[in-house]
Amino acid sequence: MKTGLFLGLATLDLIYLAGKPPGENQKVVASDCTIAAGGPAANAAVTFSYLGNAAVWAGVLGTHAIAQLIRADLAEYNVRIIDLEPGRSHSPPVSSIIVTEATGDRSVISINATKSQVDRQTINPDILTSVSIVLVDGHQIAASKEIAQLAKSKNIPIVLDGGSWKPGLEEILPFIEWAVCSDNFHPPHCDNSEQVFAYLSAAGISHIAITRDEKSILYLSNGIYGTIEVPQIQATDTLGAGDIFHGAFCHYILQNNFTDTLTAAAKIASHSCTNFGTRAWMKKG
Repeated sequence: MKTGLFLGLATLDLIYLAGKPPGENQKVVASDCTIAAGGPAANAAVTFSYLGNAAVWAGVLGTHAIAQLIRADLAEYNVRIIDLEPGRSHSPPVSSIIVTEATGDRSVISINATKSQVDRQTINPDILTSVSIVLVDGHQIAASKEIAQLAKSKNIPIVLDGGSWKPGLEEILPFIEWAVCSDNFHPPHCDNSEQVFAYLSAAGISHIAITRDEKSILYLSNGIYGTIEVPQIQATDTLGAGDIFHGAFCHYILQNNFTDTLTAAAKIASHSCTNFGTRAWMKKG
């Protein structure tokens, strides 16, 4: 069994299924709802654990009652928690999400980790004991840099979940083995995929992928460009698909090459979109 460390954001997600998002001064009655822990690193950790590995999530939770709900959900999926600010009394971020029934598209409002940053001194040097792979989602820059340096010294590879560009990521990129980014990931002065590939390559990253929802995945691997088709499905809910992709990527890259891993992760992420919420796909198998 391999162990993965997932560093970054955890939220409490309140997820509603409805005909459409509400307009201004409008109320909408949902047809279904579910509550789960969310956030890129947390959802990736749950997926990694579900696929038969040992998952460790590291980030900020604290003592607030909402933090206990997040802890309970992660515990249900056997994700071990390293709280980098255990005495924090403020609420963790809460996300309100509306999934449109006809398309599976989601509308999200949330607060990310900008108000819960920790410094590098919170990282225990033993945090990487027995860890085979690390994922960082960019929501804890100082902690990510410290862990990246530790991982480099121990030859532990790091995956970047590039959901969106965050200031400070440029200091972490030289430590990244695989960058798996969304189409919304735009480093400074980058407006298209070619520029993103060039920017990340210049930072020393040899394996880069850009996911584009239902469109093909673009990749650059050791100087070779290519595309990978993704399964075409009738989406029920696209929430968390990228997070799930990253968790699956961390699982498969420990046993496969880059392109085969992208193909396998896309299959898992697409399957997750055929179910409402971020957990139902695992319960249905």
